Amino acid sequence: MGWSQQRTGTSPKGAPAVTAPGARTSLATATQTPGIDVSGWQGNVNWSYWWGQGKKFAYVKATEGTGYTNDYFAQQYNGSYNIGMIRGAYHFALPNSSSGATQADYFVNHGGGWSRDGKTLPGVLDIEYNPYGATCYGLSQASMRSWIASFLSRYKARTGRDAVIYTTTSWWTTCTGNTSQFSATNPLWIARYASTAGTLPAGWGYYTIWQYTDSPIDQDYFNGDLTRVKAMALG
Repeated sequence: MGWSQQRTGTSPKGAPAVTAPGARTSLATATQTPGIDVSGWQGNVNWSYWWGQGKKFAYVKATEGTGYTNDYFAQQYNGSYNIGMIRGAYHFALPNSSSGATQADYFVNHGGGWSRDGKTLPGVLDIEYNPYGATCYGLSQASMRSWIASFLSRYKARTGRDAVIYTTTSWWTTCTGNTSQFSATNPLWIARYASTAGTLPAGWGYYTIWQYTDSPIDQDYFNGDLTRVKAMALG
């Protein structure tokens, strides 16, 4: 997804990013809705262009930790909406800097809320490899599970919606012990830059969104047709 420092061409797994040349072909028999996700590093996004490329939904970075907001959030969040996309916001977690509940409040207070207007998706907890230090932010697996639970509980209390979880299977396994604790309530957004989404974290029988490449921008598939995207927006 994106953190406050500029990315350096690496995937969320920390390995060289690889575009999935067979992603579209391999999904030809499944109903998938294409979308993108953006952060401050994209600046002012040409939403007309991406709409013309068939993108029907977008996620926009709103916040990181409790000290960063996306300077381009309004242009990206409102611009995607105005062009006709169904859009939502995401929060890049820094579990070593403050509690999950505190970061959920910061997220909701800076663009991460939700409204039943039919075009706003529930917020996302982007929790993945630490770009600034220790992979698991210095937390034990039990502490990480508790932190995630705190964020998700607070987000639902504030918005009435269960947040989406964005992660990778490898990070989730390493840092949460591959818990299935949240699989019954929170939709999964899996990041894997390959021709398939691969093995999912424990408990999730399917992904809701799959980020399959970051070239030339983060691109995603929603696991279902546009009516399912709209249904998720409506809650």
